[in-house]
Formats: sequence, structure tokens, C-alpha cells
Amino acid sequence: MGDMANNSVAYSGVKNSLKEANHDGDFGITLAELRALMELRSTDALRKIQESYGDVYGICTKLKTSPNEVCGEVSVGEEEGEGETGWIEGAAILLSVVCVVLVTAFNDWSKEKQFRGLQSRIEQEQKFTVIRGGQVIQIPVADITVGDIAQVKYGDLLPADGILIQGNDLKIDESSLTGESDHVKKSLDKDPLLLSGTHVMEGSGRMVVTAVGVNSQTGIIFTLLGAGGEEEEKKDEKKKEKKNKKQDGAIENRNKAKAQDGAAMEMQPLKSEEGGDGDEKDKKKANLPKKEKSVLQGKLTKLAVQIGKAGLLMSAITVIILVLYFVIDTFWVQKRPWLAECTPIYIQYFVKFFIIGVTVLVVAVPEGLPLAVTISLAYSVKKMMKDNNLVRHLDACETMGNATAICSDKTGTLTMNRMTVVQAYINEKHYKKVPEPEAIPPNILSYLVTGISVNCAYTSKILPPEKEGGLPRHVGNKTECALLGLLLDLKRDYQDVRNEIPEEALYKVYTFNSVRKSMSTVLKNSDGSYRIFSKGASEIILKKCFKILSANGEAKVFRPRDRDDIVKTVIEPMASEGLRTICLAFRDFPAGEPEPEWDNENDIVTGLTCIAVVGIEDPVRPEVPDAIKKCQRAGITVRMVTGDNINTARAIATKCGILHPGEDFLCLEGKDFNRRIRNEKGEIEQERIDKIWPKLRVLARSSPTDKHTLVKGIIDSTVSDQRQVVAVTGDGTNDGPALKKADVGFAMGIAGTDVAKEASDIILTDDNFTSIVKAVMWGRNVYDSISKFLQFQLTVNVVAVIVAFTGACITQDSPLKAVQMLWVNLIMDTLASLALATEPPTESLLLRKPYGRNKPLISRTMMKNILGHAFYQLVVVFTLLFAGEKFFDIDSGRNAPLHAPPSEHYTIVFNTFVLMQLFNEINARKIHGERNVFEGIFNNAIFCTIVLGTFVVQIIIVQFGGKPFSCSELSIEQWLWSIFLGMGTLLWGQLISTIPTSRLKFLKEAGHGTQKEEIPEEELAEDVEEIDHAERELRRGQILWFRGLNRIQTQMDVVNAFQSGSSIQGALRRQPSIASQHHDIRVVNAFRSSLYEGLEKPESRSSIHNFMTHPEFRIEDSEPHIPLIDDTDAEDDAPTKRNSSPPPSPNKNNNAVDSGIHLTIEMNKSATSSSPGSPLHSLETSL
Repeated sequence: MGDMANNSVAYSGVKNSLKEANHDGDFGITLAELRALMELRSTDALRKIQESYGDVYGICTKLKTSPNEVCGEVSVGEEEGEGETGWIEGAAILLSVVCVVLVTAFNDWSKEKQFRGLQSRIEQEQKFTVIRGGQVIQIPVADITVGDIAQVKYGDLLPADGILIQGNDLKIDESSLTGESDHVKKSLDKDPLLLSGTHVMEGSGRMVVTAVGVNSQTGIIFTLLGAGGEEEEKKDEKKKEKKNKKQDGAIENRNKAKAQDGAAMEMQPLKSEEGGDGDEKDKKKANLPKKEKSVLQGKLTKLAVQIGKAGLLMSAITVIILVLYFVIDTFWVQKRPWLAECTPIYIQYFVKFFIIGVTVLVVAVPEGLPLAVTISLAYSVKKMMKDNNLVRHLDACETMGNATAICSDKTGTLTMNRMTVVQAYINEKHYKKVPEPEAIPPNILSYLVTGISVNCAYTSKILPPEKEGGLPRHVGNKTECALLGLLLDLKRDYQDVRNEIPEEALYKVYTFNSVRKSMSTVLKNSDGSYRIFSKGASEIILKKCFKILSANGEAKVFRPRDRDDIVKTVIEPMASEGLRTICLAFRDFPAGEPEPEWDNENDIVTGLTCIAVVGIEDPVRPEVPDAIKKCQRAGITVRMVTGDNINTARAIATKCGILHPGEDFLCLEGKDFNRRIRNEKGEIEQERIDKIWPKLRVLARSSPTDKHTLVKGIIDSTVSDQRQVVAVTGDGTNDGPALKKADVGFAMGIAGTDVAKEASDIILTDDNFTSIVKAVMWGRNVYDSISKFLQFQLTVNVVAVIVAFTGACITQDSPLKAVQMLWVNLIMDTLASLALATEPPTESLLLRKPYGRNKPLISRTMMKNILGHAFYQLVVVFTLLFAGEKFFDIDSGRNAPLHAPPSEHYTIVFNTFVLMQLFNEINARKIHGERNVFEGIFNNAIFCTIVLGTFVVQIIIVQFGGKPFSCSELSIEQWLWSIFLGMGTLLWGQLISTIPTSRLKFLKEAGHGTQKEEIPEEELAEDVEEIDHAERELRRGQILWFRGLNRIQTQMDVVNAFQSGSSIQGALRRQPSIASQHHDIRVVNAFRSSLYEGLEKPESRSSIHNFMTHPEFRIEDSEPHIPLIDDTDAEDDAPTKRNSSPPPSPNKNNNAVDSGIHLTIEMNKSATSSSPGSPLHSLETSL
């Protein structure tokens, strides 16, 4: 609902067609005029409408629409969705390169295609109600056009800007745009403008749409965020004009949109005032995605480099030994002279040695590693789509495998988001489940049916399911739908009553709001009497009830004592089970009496007769408890973060299995949580968070800021050995910061807003918690798939390199020829990565704890397997190489002349070697020492196909390869021996798995994660926007720095004034000796040290509200780096900078938002800053 990311694309067509229409004079109002109008607020907007258009109907006329008719159809542009055998060696090398490139390209293409496909699927599912041609229809938000008449009601998220035509008690939450939490009352005579991205909190109404897509208020913000960048680039001819417009817009929007979850500030690139070409570059740079290397890719890159270096060394040694051996043997031992006519032959020998060296290198370098990661991730992403996970960032899939904590929403994720009446108190009986209609007296049933039918908003209805066998669809207010569902359970149809009493016939409606917590509807009867039906929170309505319908259906007196009984015996037990209790009541006003004062609501809604009390709950999804149990078994802590009250949250958490009776866990409310984590000054302290989060399981009545604080606190915590990897679910615009901060952010595909989806890594297309568990399984599977591939490949690497090296040194010729080596390389790189990286996940993955970020890729068990299998294969190959000719009674292939034909001897060595790899591929399917390597082998069709396919190709190469492949045909007996020796690896594998790893103390792990000190600083500062003015303009930085220091020296008097004042004493308490140091330079030094020493003090270290954007941020350069703010003189600019910097956002813990300017300077100390508001802060800002 209101998918702005979608709109910004889908409406570019509308924008263009409207522009064209303006030129033709079709519409009486231009796009620019509408946009300017929507920028205004309340009375200004009203004045503008009255001056320019008369009233809203004037605008409708100009847009060629009427409140009941549709505007002229506007076409919506779709986005357009990229010697004779000498040639053999070169061709084989080319073929293997082409294979690798094509597989990688195909993966990237298919990933992009499926992402776009899903994006459009999600967009099409979001509908909004409009009136076209007098018909009320639901259309996808992408199809809403300017001039449409849209119906808005309680709970809607507005997908477009518009002007109110008719409204009933309409109140809007504009906090997503303005940051003000107070609801804004909308009416035709006060404030008729409705803005996209805002929520309808009360009432209903109709509006005429005036701006969609990138021209709506949310669209403008998205454009600033960079989502609209593509459209801007398309229109080159309007670029200059647009840029000026956009800069004006940016300044206006900075104030207006400051609380778009802090996004507004993060999206403003640091602009120079001149806004020249540098401005364009900065903007592009800000739009670029961060260059992130995932943990797994980091480990693999490091491992691949290490293996590559070893391979290069081996190949170099091989070439040197071969050349030396040949030269010494020919010219020294045999004492042959160098003859001119023999030079070409010698050169051929040297070329042959060089090719052998290159072959060793090619086999040693594992170029299949990146491919294996890509294939594994792409395959996982594709399969995760079927498990309702749309992965937006590939590495999120892998990170999810290491998750240690999940902070989940309650509504819609753990529960079904379908309010249902599950208990009722009717005719003085407490029914634990909905009673049969026969059990209720007819007159009570009649009151119940009429009361619920007319006293629920007519926009709330239950529609038949979209799919056969699905659940009925709830439209409108969820609580009202639950009551309507109760009527359907009682086999009564509310629609009949509504047809009899249409909405226009209702005499007076007191709509629901959060203050009165009730809704009442007055009906005028034909005899002139009135009847009012009321529903609302049970504790409020029961206080207004003086009578109650008894078991026989008659009204009897209802005393305070009776009320207390009902509260104790009915309402409290319901509430303790997490039910929301609603009381239904009515009152009659006889015909003879004077007409009541309808505006005086308190006198009207009193003296009621209670019909029933019902208990409503949002039932837990049936599959969730099991999913949470799996998470807990897998070492993942699940926490519930909800806006609901603590009793409901605790009841649901117990039903889900997040809380277990008798265990020592915390359930806190947001305000209590805030009180515990803040010090006396109101600052958040990491030490305090560390005392709470390990035991915290439920955070109720929490604000989005609390969620962000909790996530940041858990991630930054150093309490546990491993850094916590946190996944977060969110659906609201306000969840954006928490989703972005988390290691993996899950947005809801159905209920989620666009800002949430934009900030997320994975979108849950079914909003279901079990899909998160599937994501964990896939993430762990990616890790295991890579490990399986590594185990297989390194075995081949070790054997092939040693065989080529030893063979070359002893026999002056590699037993495996270049083309054969390339075939082996193709098997073990491209094909094996495809076979082993596509293993489907199994439930057993959830039986172990998370690996952690620093776990090495190659465990000691895997190292045991690699070395064990390499030993077997080397023994077999060397036995065949040096004794094979005797065993098979054939000619020896050793010491063959330069262009000798292929020998059977070397063909048997090659064939046995390849078959050993094939059978070892089956061994490599298990990496944790399991014995049954065949388990689930037929579940992976790709694996079986590749193994069989490789075997068939091997037969063809050996039997028909001939000279190009250096192969000679083999007999059946020789083939059987080769297969037998190949199958020996399976038996040998069983032998290896019986040796306990713990006994083999000499085994080492390999493939550790990159250590902190090895990470280049620009990657460490991943939260800092990557605008490296410092590198490009270092000299300017130094000049500014010295100018700033100079300025401080000249302001010595100011510093002295500060010292004498009480405020500076607080700021400089850590430097008591400053007062005595009056020399210029000393003042500067004191200023520096007070600025930069703070981090070494424990009390300052524990505060995560420092200006540092990242706790690990260090700069090791000798030159100071200053991200420059602009070119102008610091002195002139300081006051304006300070005044124009936006006020700190309410998000106390979002450092990236709080600090207006980051000063990151390293003076052989850690970078930090003074607290905002202190005098030093203003000095620092002016600097």
C-alpha cells in the first residue's frame, strides 16, 4: 500500500504524459502548479486554493474529473526492463575460460531477472480504493493517476498526495514526513491537504489525487535518497533546470522531511555551496552502493591468495628444476656442444618446460572459488524465492547463517494479523469458544447482529477468499472485521442489515478515536424514537452500563458490584490470556421525550444496557512455535519487540515459546527499558545495555527508537566472545533505521512500507516467521557448500601439483599433460562448484550452533580429510607411475622422446587420477565426519547429472581423444582397474572418518576471517559515507586545519571566558590544570587533548552517544584527514553552519544522524568528540 519505490518508476510515464498534456492545453493546471500547491501547509494551502481555483471542485474541473467520475485515462509508462593438433591446447584453455565467464554472467543475469520479477509481483499486489465511472474499485497503487478520486479510511497509508473533498472526523499521522507525533485534523475549511506516506489514524473521507510518484511528497524524499536518480538521468535536456529546482527542494525538504527516520539527513550529500561539478560527483557517489565484502568473501579471497602464492612458487621451482636438469644433463653430463641447427629443438624443450610450469600454476590457483560462492549464493537466492524470501543483497543470505539473535515484530509475523473473536460473555455465561446461535436467546442475537452490523464502519467488510481454500479477506479495521466474523460464525449475514440500513440512513456517528476508545452509532426509528449502539474497550463501556441482558434475554439492573464480578471472572482471565476485550451495548431514547443534545456525547453514551463482552485475539500462526523451537535449538535467541501492551506481548510470547515458565528472563516496556539504559544525563550507556540484553526476551510498548537502540546495543556489545549477528524484522517506515543497522534486515512484503523495504536486505513475501528460519537454513547451507567445495578442490590441488612437480623433476616430463590438467581443472573448478554448491539444505543444519564470524573455512576435520585423501591418491598415482608398466605388462611412458605418440601407461595414470576425483566428489558431500556420504544424494539432480556427465566425457576423451588429449585407447580390464582404484577413495574415506580428529594434534585450521588490523581503513568505516575529500584535497585540508588552529589562538580570551563560566568546567573537568595554562599554544593543546582524550576514559568509552560514527574507526596516517564541509572561509561560515544545522533528531542513539559534522582527526590518539551542546562543541563546529 503506497509503494513509493514502485511509484517513482511507474509514474514517470504519468509525469511525462501530464507534461505533454500541459503543452497541448488539455488540462487547466500544470504539474509545477500542483507541486507548488502540495508544498504548502494548512491555511496557506487553503488560501492558495481559494485564490487560484475557488475551491477543491475548481481543481477537479481543471483536472477533468468529478468526485464520482474518473479522470481521462493517463497511460502509465512501463520501464524497459544484457600445426594439426597444436590448436587443441589453446582451444581447451579458451573453452575453460569461456565456461567460467558464461556461468558467472548467467548467474548474475538470472538473479537480476528474478529480483525484478518479484519486485513487480509485490507491487501489483498493493491495492487502493478509488472511484472511477461512479464505481468503487480497488486498483494497484501503480495505476493511480492525478485526478482520481480516492477513498481513504482508518488505517490506510496514503499512496499519493491529494486534496480532501469530503471527510468524516479525519485525523492523519504525518510523523513520517514532519516528525510531529500529534495527529493532524483534516477538514475542508482548515487543512485539506493529504500527503503520501502518511497514515490515516481516524475517520474516513475522499480526496482528489494531485501528485503521484516522484512528484508526491514521499516521492520527492525518495528522489533525494537517490531512488529517483534514474529518472533524472533520462531527461538530459532538462538537467540544468532540474538541478536548480532540486537544490531549492533539498533546502526546503531538509526542514520538512527531517524525521523521515533520519533518512533525510543521511541522504543529504555534503554539498559545496557553489554546487559545481563536484556537487554532481558527490551526488553520484552518494548514490553508489557501498563496496561491501561479506565475511565469507573476505575469508575466501584471503585463502585463494595464499593458495595462489604457493602455486606460483611451485610452478616457478618446477620450471627452474626442469631447465637446470636439461641443461646440466645435455651440456654438462653428455658434454654435447650447442649447435646452431639444434637451437629450435632446444627452444621447443624450453617451451615444453614453460607449459608444464603454467599447467602446475593453472591447477594450483583455485579460480573456481569465487565462482563457487556466486553459484552457491545465486542458487540459494533462487530457491529462497520459493521459501518466500526475496533476497535484495546477496551477502545477506550468507550472513543469515551466522545469525545469533532475531528481533521480531509480533503482529503479522508471529501472529496471523487476523483478529478473531475466540471467547464471549453472553446471556450471563462465559463461553470459552464462540457459542452456537441456538444457545443465545433470539432478542439478544437480534441486538448483537444489528449492533455489530451498523456500529462498525461500512468500509470494514469480509470478502470471499481470492484463492480456492484460502481464508476470507479482511478489509478495513481488523477489530471490526473480528466482530463481523463473529456474526458469520453465528450464521448471520451483516450485509442484509446494511442493505436495510444504508450508511446515509445513520442518524449520527461518533467515530472511534484513541481518547474515547469507543464508537457509537445512532439510528432513528420510524416511530420517532432513537436507539444508540456502542462498542469499545470493556473497562470504559461497562462503567457506562446500568443494565445488562440476562439469561432469558430481559434487561436487569447492573450494579457496580456486578461489574466488579464481571471484571474479576471474565475480563481479567481474558486479558491474562492476551485477549483484547470489547464490550457491546445499546440504549433507547423513547419517542415522546424532547430530542437529546447530540453534540454532548457524554450525556448520550451513558445509561447503556450491556449486550455482551467478547475476547478478541490475533492468533499465533500455527507453525511459529515449532519454528522458534528450531531457532533456539540452533543457538539463535528470538526476542519479540512490539508496540502492544506488555500483558498481550507476554501471553503471545509464552504461546510462541519465546518465554518458558520458570525461566529467568526479562519482559520490559519501552519506557522502563529506556530508564535502565540511560545515565543521569539521559545518555545511553553501552555498559547498561550489556546488563539487560542477554536476558531480555520481550520489549513491549516500544518505539522505533527503542528498537534501533536495542539492535545497536546488541551489535556493539563485547560481553560475549563472538560479536552478535542480529537479524531484525520490521514493516513500518519508522523501522527503517533498525533494519539498516541490523546485520540482516527483514522487511514485510505484504504489510511493509517502501522505506522499510528499501532499508532491508531480505523481503519476506508472506510476512511469516517460518520464512526467517528457512533463511537461516539456506545461509548455513551456503557456508557448508563452500566448505564442501574447498575440501574437494584442495585435495585435487595438492595431488595434482605434487604429481606434476615430482614427475617433472624425476622424469623430465609431467605425467599429466597440459590439456589433461585443464580437463581436471574444469572438473574440479567449474563442474564441481556447480555440483557441490547446489546441495539442498537439510534440517540437520539447525542442530548446530552458529559458526561465528571468525570461524575458519577449513576445520580440522576437513584438513584431516584433505590430507588423508591426498595421501591415498599420491600413493596410487606414484605406484602406477613407477611400477604400472610391470603390473599391466605394457611399455613404460617415462623418458619418452619429445614428440612421441601417447602411451597407455600415462593414459592409465590420467584415467585413474580423474576417476579418483570423481569418487572423492561423493566423499566431499560430508564435511563434519559423517559416515554415510550417499545420504540424500538423489535429492540433488544437478550433482548426479554432473558426476555421470563427467564420467561419460572421460570415456570419450580416453577412447577417442587420441593425440590432442595425449590419450591411448584402454582395454576393459584396464578400465575396471581404474574404476576399482577410483572407488578405493570411498573405502579410504570410511577409514579416515574412524580416526578421531582430536588425536591429530598437528592439524591446523585454515581460511580464517580477515583480522581487524588487516582491513583497510575505508572498509572499517563502513557506516561513514564514503566521500573522500581528504585524499583529493589534502592540501586544502591542511590549510583549513592550520587556519582553524590559528583562529583558536586568536580567541584565547573566549576560552578564558569559557573557563570562568560554569559550563566549561563541566566540559573540561578531565583537564583540571588548564586554568593555569594561559599561553596561546597551551590553550590550543588543552583544547586538542580535551577533544581527543575522552575515549581513553572509561565513562566516555561506555557512552555510545559519542560523535564517532563507528567504534572501530581509526586513521593511521601521519597527515590529519579532514572531511571538508566547503571551500569558503571557516570564519565566515561558522555562524551560518551552526544555525542552519538541523536540530538533533529524536533518535538519541542514531549517531550517523545526530552529528551534524564529523571531525575525524588522528593525533596518535583515538578520534572522539565533545558532547553536543557544550561550548567545545560549538568551537569544534566552527572549526
